[in-house]
Amino acid sequence: MIPFVSKTMNRKFAASVLVGILSFLAVTTLTSGQSDRFANSEGMKSVKHLNDFQVIEFRRYTIREGERQHFAQYFESYFPEAFEQLGALAVGHFFERKNPLGFTWIRAFHSMDDRAKISANFYYGPLWREHAITMNKLMVDSDNVLLLRPLRPERGVTILPAVDPVTEPNGAQGVVVAEIFAIKANAIDEFSRAAETTLAGYRNAGVREAGMLVTLDAQNNFPQLPIRTDGPYLVWLGIASDDKKLETGFNPLAERSSKALFATGLLRAAPEIVILDPAKRSRLRWMAEAPK
Repeated sequence: MIPFVSKTMNRKFAASVLVGILSFLAVTTLTSGQSDRFANSEGMKSVKHLNDFQVIEFRRYTIREGERQHFAQYFESYFPEAFEQLGALAVGHFFERKNPLGFTWIRAFHSMDDRAKISANFYYGPLWREHAITMNKLMVDSDNVLLLRPLRPERGVTILPAVDPVTEPNGAQGVVVAEIFAIKANAIDEFSRAAETTLAGYRNAGVREAGMLVTLDAQNNFPQLPIRTDGPYLVWLGIASDDKKLETGFNPLAERSSKALFATGLLRAAPEIVILDPAKRSRLRWMAEAPK
């Protein structure tokens, strides 16, 4: 039997469908426009070959007290180019602002097969063997790792050129924001639609989207490096030019929207916001030529 639907309900349903379609078109237009401007900028031409990363690790380390700056110096000196040569990429690495022991970095692979092969080549290779003792002594914990994928192809993590030591003598600038949503089972698509108005507000406030990533449901094929299994999660990444933009644009919106999004009933916990200061050589940073 087909249930009775009133004309009022039909109008409401049609309106909700129209809103959904318009939201999707707005997001698609925005991300496509961003991609076009990125591709046409001089800086982005050098990284056109660094694309199609479908496996993203969001790695949050706990470093021994007083050693975080030393850890970052070792990391930047030895590892970014090594991963790139192997076919992976250190997308960005940061100091957690509200956690003096927190060092976060994002690593990208083209596929799960690549993740296994590249991880084996690196961690059983000569570079890591030379520096493993030093690095491991500085780390308290390295198991807080989310295995992620792009929500949709156009919402993958932004790949920016490496920091230029000549034209960027002060290193990476800006502030990176990660908002982590613990989503209820089978609710990723519904929540991502519900969150779109909030995320559009962040972008309109001048915080550039740098990725919308969700839990990748795949078996850990390099078990030497643990990953979290308490998902699903959605991680939104954004970049602000400075603290003023963060405080006047992002923070007020995030405070209001966190309550509203939690009230949808689609989350297992309140959203977590992690403020990340880019280390000197972090690719993910504020760039003047990047799209707004």
